[in-house]
Amino acid sequence: MPSQAPISTTHAIIPAAIKSKEPIQRHLKHQHHNDRNGTPINFRRPPPPNDPSLNAPSPTPRTIRQILLARSQPEGAGATVRRSIGTPQLRHLTPFLLLDHASIAPGAGFPDHPHRGQETITYILSGAVDHEDFAGNRGTIYAGDLQFMTAGRGIVHAEMPHEDGTGRGNVGMQLWVDLPRELKDVEPRYRDLRASEIPRVSADEGRVGVKVISGRSYGVDSVRELAYTPVWLLDVTIEAGGKFRQALPAGWNAFAYTLEGTTTFDMGATTQEVARYHNVVFEQEGDQVLAEVPADAKEVARFLLVAGMPLDQPVVQYGPFVLNDASGVRQAIMDYQSFQNGFERAEGWQSEIGRAMV
Repeated sequence: MPSQAPISTTHAIIPAAIKSKEPIQRHLKHQHHNDRNGTPINFRRPPPPNDPSLNAPSPTPRTIRQILLARSQPEGAGATVRRSIGTPQLRHLTPFLLLDHASIAPGAGFPDHPHRGQETITYILSGAVDHEDFAGNRGTIYAGDLQFMTAGRGIVHAEMPHEDGTGRGNVGMQLWVDLPRELKDVEPRYRDLRASEIPRVSADEGRVGVKVISGRSYGVDSVRELAYTPVWLLDVTIEAGGKFRQALPAGWNAFAYTLEGTTTFDMGATTQEVARYHNVVFEQEGDQVLAEVPADAKEVARFLLVAGMPLDQPVVQYGPFVLNDASGVRQAIMDYQSFQNGFERAEGWQSEIGRAMV
């Protein structure tokens, strides 16, 4: 079960105990890669070819378990997010830990902060974001690009808006994905996916468009596996009169985050209209997600459909540290404060892009 203790599940805000060395007890109620010891790691494989939901002869629609409005709230240093996972209403949805729809104005951002034990997926919707970490990695992702970051045993980095001189803000999504217990200690890594690399598919006579970021849609596969924990991520657009259907791996948790317009989700016996900025959480039972937009609609609907393999493990989270028990969290804080076990390079390090925020 996830910890119900006060936490700050954010990109940049670090709980005071981490900074001050205050005791924290009161706050806590497959491809092959090698770990830091050189031991081979088994990558979690995607769904088998005979997955019952992906091959169902008469697929049934998934029903809706919960609909959450992502309310706007301040976050980081002057940024604003709409958070729909990582809240009291939906603490976690294994393997997902957090979902933020972030708006970053010039001069705001997420300066230097640590992570351990999770992966983050950042998808830029408009503008651009600069990234820099304590290992010397740095770069910029632009509208339509994604960055997949594995924090593993530990990383310290900064994410700041890319200043292009126009004064425009930057908008993006960030999803935190839990790492399996046996992969929490891997070395950190990055995989960038440029907009030009993402396959696109058109369906229903052009009324439906899908960017296949990760997974499979209408017979089109994504370019490559980008995360250790299997995740499907589709950017779906439906024009007036369009109907979308998407089979999902059996038993995976799934949700749709609505970005634009109004989407009608078809559950078989009933339908549900959902406006923008809501998270639609589906039941695990069923084979596919059905969505449509009425023929007389005046707006195009757009949403992100995300599905992931559940992890059978406890989640204990304290800010940017995600482990499986309280002792692991205490060790992560100690390691970060004392610059050891993955955080050695944090000592004396300060990012160039975050310097203006200090």
